[in-house]
Amino acid sequence: MEPLVSILIPAFNAEPWIAEAIKSALDQTWSQKEIIVVDDGSTDQTRSIAQQFVSKSVSVITQPNQGAASARNKAFSICQGSYIQWLDADDLLAPSKIAKQMEALAHFQSKRTLLSSAWGDFTLRSSTATFSPTSLWRDLSPIEWLLRNLRDGVFMQTASWLVSRELTEAAGPWDIRLLVDDDGEYFSRVVLASDGIRFAPQSKIFYRRVGSNRLSHIGLSHKKLEAQFLSMRFQIRNIRSLEDSERVRSACLTFLQRYMIYFYPERSDIVKELEGLATDLGGHLEVPGLSWKYAWIQKVFGWTAAKRAQLLYNQCKSSVVRSWDGTLLRLKI
Repeated sequence: MEPLVSILIPAFNAEPWIAEAIKSALDQTWSQKEIIVVDDGSTDQTRSIAQQFVSKSVSVITQPNQGAASARNKAFSICQGSYIQWLDADDLLAPSKIAKQMEALAHFQSKRTLLSSAWGDFTLRSSTATFSPTSLWRDLSPIEWLLRNLRDGVFMQTASWLVSRELTEAAGPWDIRLLVDDDGEYFSRVVLASDGIRFAPQSKIFYRRVGSNRLSHIGLSHKKLEAQFLSMRFQIRNIRSLEDSERVRSACLTFLQRYMIYFYPERSDIVKELEGLATDLGGHLEVPGLSWKYAWIQKVFGWTAAKRAQLLYNQCKSSVVRSWDGTLLRLKI
């Protein structure tokens, strides 16, 4: 008999997207599936829309707003599947996503084998999704996956994974303290607990880019900056517990340097801790640089003004892209 796969969907104010996400779960060609939606205290119509899909295979649970990590933990606590498919409420699964990964799994006996898939990003029209292979799009050992993740600044989107229950339990729960990058920290633990990652190239998911409205957007939020730093510390700890070599320390330094700009110069306290981590790794961090578009602002008005200009530009660019894509969607182009 085919093993049961639990498709777990945390949702908060996902009214525009939740129906499409649930439909993509229902459309899976893998027949043995259950779908659990946890509405995390939404203030829009997310819950009522999700409840329209309630059936023998679809459940909708509600809880007071506690964050995405808490909603995911709740969903896992009540699911019955032998395998877990995480799905954010604004993302989509290709119809054969799970089936293709289960086909790949047939060649391996271990319940600690972790499955990944191809993923493409889009704004409103999934047909325009761009699939851009990275150094993670292949079979990898746990240490090689973690190394490339930190060194190359690449990742696997949350829905791209298919995880056995045994491996999920071994990794432990999602960390509810992490308002951002909870997936980065969580899957570093999943990879750490696995015996290897198997990439299924024919398995696909669609990752919706929603700009500053996405929960993962950090901006200038102090709470999110603190959560990002905590996640970074944990990810460095995880990879060093597996291998504390020169190449690992070098990858960790690259990782810290890449994220330095998020904290500099407003959070001098976190910058100081980052520098301490760099010293422990046997290196040091440089003052982050800005592209030519913002460097002149920094020289005239200072770093904070330059960062705000950069954030504003990115938000405006995202808004224009969304508006244009929305127009094309309405015109069915």
